[in-house]
Amino acid sequence: MARTLLAIYPHNARRYDEMLTAEGEVRPHWQQFFSHLDGIAPDDMHRRLDFVDRRIQENGVTYNVYADPSGADRPWALDPLPLIIPPDEWAEISAAVAQRATLLNAMLADLYGPQRLLNEGMLPPALIYGQHGYLWPCQGIKPPGDVWLHQYAVDLARSPDGKWWVIADRTQAPSGAGYALENRLVVSHVFPEMFRDLRVQHLADFFHDQQDGLTALAPVDGDEQPHIVLLTPGPYNETYFEHAYLARYLGFPLVEGQDLTVRGDTLYLKTLRGLKRVHVVLRRQDDDYCDPLELRGGSALGIPGLLNVARAGRVVIANALGSGLLASGALMGFLPAICRKLLGEELAMPSVATWWCGEKPALEYVRENFDDLVIKPTYPTQRMDPIFGHELKGKEREEMLRRIEARPHAYVAQEMVNLSQGPTWSRSHERRLLARPVGLRVYAVASPDGYSVMPGGLARVATGANARIISMQRGGASKDAWVLTDGPVSEFTLLKPSLGVRDLVRAGANLTSRVVENLFWLGRYSERFDDSARMLRVALSRVVEAGGAKTPAVASAMELALHLGILPSPEEDEKAREGSEHVLLEAIYDPNQPGSLAGNIRSLMWSATHVRECLSLDHWHSLNRLQREQQAALKAHPTLTEAIAFLDRVLGVSSSLTGFAMDNMTRDDGWRFLIIGRRLERLSFLCNGLAHFLRMQSSRGPGSLEWLLELTDSIITYRSRYSRLPELLPVLDLLVFDDSNPHGVVFQASVLARYLDRMARELDERSESRLPEMLERLRAFDLERLEQQPFSQCRSGSPCDELADLLQELDAAAVQLSDWLGRHYFTHVGDVSRQTMAL
Repeated sequence: MARTLLAIYPHNARRYDEMLTAEGEVRPHWQQFFSHLDGIAPDDMHRRLDFVDRRIQENGVTYNVYADPSGADRPWALDPLPLIIPPDEWAEISAAVAQRATLLNAMLADLYGPQRLLNEGMLPPALIYGQHGYLWPCQGIKPPGDVWLHQYAVDLARSPDGKWWVIADRTQAPSGAGYALENRLVVSHVFPEMFRDLRVQHLADFFHDQQDGLTALAPVDGDEQPHIVLLTPGPYNETYFEHAYLARYLGFPLVEGQDLTVRGDTLYLKTLRGLKRVHVVLRRQDDDYCDPLELRGGSALGIPGLLNVARAGRVVIANALGSGLLASGALMGFLPAICRKLLGEELAMPSVATWWCGEKPALEYVRENFDDLVIKPTYPTQRMDPIFGHELKGKEREEMLRRIEARPHAYVAQEMVNLSQGPTWSRSHERRLLARPVGLRVYAVASPDGYSVMPGGLARVATGANARIISMQRGGASKDAWVLTDGPVSEFTLLKPSLGVRDLVRAGANLTSRVVENLFWLGRYSERFDDSARMLRVALSRVVEAGGAKTPAVASAMELALHLGILPSPEEDEKAREGSEHVLLEAIYDPNQPGSLAGNIRSLMWSATHVRECLSLDHWHSLNRLQREQQAALKAHPTLTEAIAFLDRVLGVSSSLTGFAMDNMTRDDGWRFLIIGRRLERLSFLCNGLAHFLRMQSSRGPGSLEWLLELTDSIITYRSRYSRLPELLPVLDLLVFDDSNPHGVVFQASVLARYLDRMARELDERSESRLPEMLERLRAFDLERLEQQPFSQCRSGSPCDELADLLQELDAAAVQLSDWLGRHYFTHVGDVSRQTMAL
């Protein structure tokens, strides 16, 4: 029988253990879960760990790290063992967090209003006015309902005696609630029986309270419905996954600053069908980046004039601009007295002991007790890692003290706390628990009935047993936080809300122009990587079949791939490398080579990331599988045969992406532009490729027509119709003129013309497309002329040459159409153009 997991579980007398008592016994609220965990076989636990990793990868859960070269799209780190909190303990935490949010909201109202706290000496003016977080243009603004703090997060840590302390307040645009929700969805499936039997409180009610709170405060006119958007800085932000995830879960459009515009004292969203008023902005963007007119002039992320709309009371900004002021750790020491002043009650949960060096007695204390303290920056805008006094010796210590004395207001000192430890599952051993420091971030949102606290939150765990700082930026992991209940568990879910008739929405009428543009390019890149994969498979297959010989089929396939930009042009002093294995493998796997398959996959993922909220989960999973296949294949140094097998798998994923686009997406304006993008790309590829094929002398040799049919995914259709070797006339009829072939030229142009005509009617606009004219000319081409001259004898001025000219004109018309769509629908040249700020 396997020994118990407690046999080698490390116990640290200097830290509070979340699972064990000081005597080494399992705490009552952990006993049922530990017994279940202790009975899981190693193979079963391995499968559960694989499930966690697979779900994180498939769902695209990432946490970007700016300073880490490999940090872009770094997978989210999740330990499957939850942090378990009993009901009575949680009741105290929840009440304390709600009180603290109420207090901080009242402080913001005062500091940007009457400023009694400053006038009566409750706060030093230097601490408030001395930081960039105090936004002078916000002075005097009164947000709707006098609610400044719509969402609040607080970092908690447990001291060795088991008491919870506040380590930091997050008041600007607190992150992590979406990650907590994702953690819950994953971990509840890892331990489904325990999640049910322990009666863990669900999270949906918290997010519903957030929706209700924002809706109740929306400054609507008459009977109009509140329009709420979630503002993100964009995909480069470290928590962009969470922005897209929450927008989808809450049902709010995910927007960037360029999607919004101010007209007079009203904020609007730029949609494909015109401007739509915005009543609430749930922002995940720092204060000073939100308005380049009155705050940070160089910001390209903000909305010019947003502050003026807030000043007029015509929009709710959650959190209100200027709320980042209270994220300063130096304020913690003043909160107990301020709580008594503003709320008439004692502060329920203490902060870690804090000394602001801007006060002379505090500075003296820091000098005398430097070795026992942690030195931190006073203001959130300062870039400085915490410094532990006992770690500095000699000149380093003297230098730090000199810096503090030179600018005392810029530093705050806090008591060092040995964080509590919790169990994590070791991935380096077959069956073992490790003890790691843990902390808890708890969230509160303003609801119509006061502040609502998420039952649980985002538990974070350090990587090392003796770590003093828990940070996702430093490679830390996360945990789900399970709050147990003695009563029934709420079964409410946001996945199936009850809506009335006036809430009904159809056809995606509110899609932003930026989203539609990215869907358009998602369609184009989806087709482009499919085209490049087919071209490379054709060329690579001919190289393998020829065994290194330069056959006519190899020469013609390589020439067309070079013309289409899929293979790089050889340098002037470089010997031509037609048939080279190296150049073909680079064109498949090198993401930095222009026109490569890997580069097209990267562009596809970039567009998909911008519109993740528009894609089904299966659609997103397929995209992630595609990227993982490409990255894994690159590391494996594949042979030609393995490369062909990889291309086969890529084309299989491509087919699934097409299926998801056709079957899983609502037929709204965004879907139409995605399909228009695909059809335009395929039309351009076919016209350009066929025109060059007709002109190439190398294509006159044996086998070229067969690989051309493979390239256009039409060889099965050809064989079923003709049961003979490919000939020029039937091949061109199938690939150019047959309007039933979805991989033919006329089919693409006809479908495009229909989509554009319908869109023009619905939007009451005129399309500047030459496609109808070009279709008429193409259909008027006399195919009988191709009977009179064998393909091998086609020369300049022949029917083949004339058809090539016509196809090139059609390709030029497709390019012109793409440019017109961009100018007209995406950049909004004219009435909805966005101001550009320049310094």
